[in-house]
Amino acid sequence: MSTNLYVAAESCLACRDVDEKCALARRLQSAWQDGELVRDGDGDGDVAAPTLREAGRPQRPQLVAPRLLKSRRLGTPEGQAALIHAVAHIEFNAINLACDAVYRFRDMPDAYYSDWLRVAAEEALHFTLLSERLHQLGHAYGDFPAHNGLWELAIETADDALLRMALVPRVMEARGLDVTPGMIERFDAIGDRRTVNVLDVILRDEIGHVEAGSRWYRYLCERRGLDPETTYFELLERHLGSQVRCPLHKAARRQAGFTDSELRRLEALCSKR
Repeated sequence: MSTNLYVAAESCLACRDVDEKCALARRLQSAWQDGELVRDGDGDGDVAAPTLREAGRPQRPQLVAPRLLKSRRLGTPEGQAALIHAVAHIEFNAINLACDAVYRFRDMPDAYYSDWLRVAAEEALHFTLLSERLHQLGHAYGDFPAHNGLWELAIETADDALLRMALVPRVMEARGLDVTPGMIERFDAIGDRRTVNVLDVILRDEIGHVEAGSRWYRYLCERRGLDPETTYFELLERHLGSQVRCPLHKAARRQAGFTDSELRRLEALCSKR
């Protein structure tokens, strides 16, 4: 018997247990590939309009304002675990963001859902690898405080798929492409090859995630008769005050669908800060 895609995505999104959420994300992708999930109106009847405002998460970590997060030195065991935990928290939120991209936006081609279900499964793998690394260091997900900025951006972009593709994959996740090589160098410098290997996997996969965002952003711009570059920088100004951090990992961003013109304009915004 077929299951409705959006109901299944909502179940993963609402799940509060981290291990179960990861398992559900992997199952979503395989079920879609096997033809076991059907879209709204094709199987279980009409699905109510999305109303979910909170993603499922465990009681820990404690969520605080970004300015309240303590900076820890990577050269200490506590600092090493804290940085891995920070990345794990991003990947956990990324599972929710990918599931929400499926659950929230219901008028896209099937290939769109294939992309974001793949992303959800890969984010679940990333979180699992980081969680295992934390356990090897005597810690667990939830041991350090974190912030909720990624999910807050999901709510801000909940009513517009174009805005979501512009600001989440092409801003927040693209920033991950910029900073991950530096993290890899820092962990390598302290001899933590296990974490380096995990970050190598994450960087490779995240290029594909941002590329999917770029591709569907341009699809939506074309559908609405908008110029992608002009619209992107207008949205950056309107929602983020054109705040861009440099340096940019230009090679990775090019692979992820950024044009040379976009990269030049992003660097120009950095220089104005």
